[in-house]
Amino acid sequence: MPHEKTASKPHRERDSAYERNVFINCPFDDEYTPIFEAIVFTIEACGFRPICARSRLNSSDVRLYKILDLIASCRLSIHDLSRTELDRVSTLPRFNMPLELGIDLGCRAFGADQSEKSFLIFDRDRFRFQTYVSDIAGQDVADHGNEPANAIGRVRDWLRSETGRTDIPGAKAMQSRYVDFRTDLPAICERFELDISALTFDDFLFAVAWWLTPLYLS
Repeated sequence: MPHEKTASKPHRERDSAYERNVFINCPFDDEYTPIFEAIVFTIEACGFRPICARSRLNSSDVRLYKILDLIASCRLSIHDLSRTELDRVSTLPRFNMPLELGIDLGCRAFGADQSEKSFLIFDRDRFRFQTYVSDIAGQDVADHGNEPANAIGRVRDWLRSETGRTDIPGAKAMQSRYVDFRTDLPAICERFELDISALTFDDFLFAVAWWLTPLYLS
């Protein structure tokens, strides 16, 4: 009987930017996009590097191995459980986000060089998680109330606290910068011939990075 072909587990090496990489575990749907983009902007504006599954589009990658690689390459992670609910179409729960949080927790507990990992766990409110994933009781869960501005403040405060950096602007300043960026985004897309209604993760990240550089002022 012939053996079935299976994907080989990739060899994982620590990314040289491990200390500033921030893995984002969240839903990728239109409803969540405003929060996702606000989080990406804040990470980049604080001087860190946003990483998510959308940063790799290679169809030959096994999805789980891709997630494992990304998690292992990031000391910092944001896990948003706010969409852990019944899917409107299938009526089944969406458990990808809790699964990836579990992988990250295991990585920190058992990875020889991953013990310094730090997480920001989001939900719509601080105590909802207790009804569907009570095993993470004791973790400090933050709420964003489905508001991008709240997410910006929580991400900024977490990065400031975890790194001790003193050059990160305050939450209100960061929120104001994001409003300015959103105002300028159509012009940026026009300048670089990007379709604002169909920006890829890399396109959006490029726009953010470019807006944050002195080049933008020229």
